[in-house]
Amino acid sequence: MSSIKDLWNNKGILYNMSKSDFKSRFSGSYFGVFWAIIQPLMTILIFWFVFQVGFRAQPISNAPFILWLCAAMIPWNFFSDAIINSTGAFTSYSFVVKKLVFKVSLLPLVKIIASFFLNLAFNLLLIIIFSIYGYFPGIHLIDILYYNICIFMLVTVVAYFISTLNVFFRDTSQIIGILLQFGIWLTPIMWEESVIPEKYRWFIKLNPIYYIVNGYREALINHNWFFAHPRQTFYFWFVVIVIGWIGISFFKKMKPHFADVL
Repeated sequence: MSSIKDLWNNKGILYNMSKSDFKSRFSGSYFGVFWAIIQPLMTILIFWFVFQVGFRAQPISNAPFILWLCAAMIPWNFFSDAIINSTGAFTSYSFVVKKLVFKVSLLPLVKIIASFFLNLAFNLLLIIIFSIYGYFPGIHLIDILYYNICIFMLVTVVAYFISTLNVFFRDTSQIIGILLQFGIWLTPIMWEESVIPEKYRWFIKLNPIYYIVNGYREALINHNWFFAHPRQTFYFWFVVIVIGWIGISFFKKMKPHFADVL
């Protein structure tokens, strides 16, 4: 509760630092923040061309393949971008960490919120694309809001652990990059979970990102509410709480030693 109170009291600083961090990623480039949209958009188009044009992918769940793909790629892009950037939250702001008056616990959130700015734009673009195809989510926009809260919380609890670990083990960022490359293929984003024998599908569902990716598709394509799968919902939040307890405990334990290694 004290941590939540600190965040609320420093919300202005958090917002301004996040906005500044987002702009700094593209400082010096001619197109600026547009690169933040162009790069992931090109990734989606490449995957669409490979699967739709090359492999002749058929509509899935009676929806065009491009909609089925985008519904999963948008949340994954935010997850991947936020995890990569938050890994170096403490090392990239080492000059701030050494200031005793600054709330160091804000730094992972600065990186995550900076990535979330872009995520909001992509969610809006996603809704527009679905509306053009006649799949406007309507009241199920509530589901999209819920799943954005889910992914924000998941990224946050993971970020506190990996950003703390990166202070003492600088290879963490490279390891995270490799794990994310595996993650995009282990998560049913470009492929249907039906290709896996039913008795093994439980293993895929252990991945908390599955809950969010599948939730986006359920809401946008099938118009199903987020509470339609109570066991998956319970499992997801249980995982978030466990990771959060581990990550925040690790952060609090190692925080006094940050200044010694930065």
